[in-house]
Amino acid sequence: MALPALVLLAVVAFAAALLWAPHAGRAAALHLILAVGAMPLIFGAMSHFIPVLTRTRTAAAGLLGIPVLALAGGALAVGALSLPELFWGRYAGALLALAAAGALLVWSRRRRAGMVGRPHPCLAWYEAALACLALALLAILASAVWPQQTIAFYRLHLHLNTLGFVGLTAVSTLAVLLPTVAGRPDPQVGPRLRRDLPWALAGTLLVAVGSAWFGPLAWIGGVLWAVPLLRLGASWLRLYRAEILALHGAAPLLAAALAGLALSMILGAMNFIPATGAFRATQPALAFVSGFMLPLVSGAASQLLPVWLRPGVQRSWHSGLRDSLGRYGGVRAALFCLGGVAAGTGHEWGLLLGAATLIWFLLQAGVALLQAFVFQKRNQS
Repeated sequence: MALPALVLLAVVAFAAALLWAPHAGRAAALHLILAVGAMPLIFGAMSHFIPVLTRTRTAAAGLLGIPVLALAGGALAVGALSLPELFWGRYAGALLALAAAGALLVWSRRRRAGMVGRPHPCLAWYEAALACLALALLAILASAVWPQQTIAFYRLHLHLNTLGFVGLTAVSTLAVLLPTVAGRPDPQVGPRLRRDLPWALAGTLLVAVGSAWFGPLAWIGGVLWAVPLLRLGASWLRLYRAEILALHGAAPLLAAALAGLALSMILGAMNFIPATGAFRATQPALAFVSGFMLPLVSGAASQLLPVWLRPGVQRSWHSGLRDSLGRYGGVRAALFCLGGVAAGTGHEWGLLLGAATLIWFLLQAGVALLQAFVFQKRNQS
């Protein structure tokens, strides 16, 4: 039940942060989303998927300590950004999260070394994402040593987190998950992931370094990142257009997440054009959250929660719950996209729209889970 609990934590943290953002510092709200909501969930999901990708035994129960350690680090970071007297919390939190990321990366490398044959190429994306997170956390620690570079290190930290840790994890998972949702495989997933990782990783590093010290590098990095996004989007439109444009299901939400990531990158690029001074540097991050992370987590949860709640053979219980969780997924996808565009262009009602849509999903999921477990007990009796 650890993964469903992490999903619930992430959804509640996202909604709370979006409602809190207009009244609190944007940095604190973003860290509530990224460090408290997303990071423990991603670590938990990686602990589930890495054995699948390496065809090894499932993770031991002790590995649950890694998301908990990450959660403690994230909570310290939010506390430090909310209460000035806890300024030390940002460095302590970075150390805890760095330890969690390092432990998960070492565990993944050991699983890779102990397997027979080659791992799924998605594993390399996960390991690159963890390496980016480690660099992002080291940037926070480095700011304590070189305070004159604090702003640059914070920009480096932000982009290594969003495009690196979250972006690399999400895009590689989306590439595998949407064909599963559609029920029709994409035979080019593996080769495309192998081919696209160098583009995405190089793009992440150039955007991060460019945003910190030399803007033109960020433009080059954005162009490199566009390559895997365009390839994945074109493949989806060719193979899964009907599922993406459907009224119900997880597929519209997953497609909306990919579109939201592209939107946030476009808005980020506009920050490096002097004529677009109307865009504040935080607004691409808000589009990243509202237009990308909200449909990503709710869409992935719609597909994966039944599996995580009842592992094993998939039966009518799983398909029924999945249908209930995905009901009106296309409408939520459109609302998340609208909220992402609004938030990214300076309209705070976009954050409220994203929060309201997420709360809708949370309530719908609660009703669906209650009905599913009542149905299960009736069948058992």
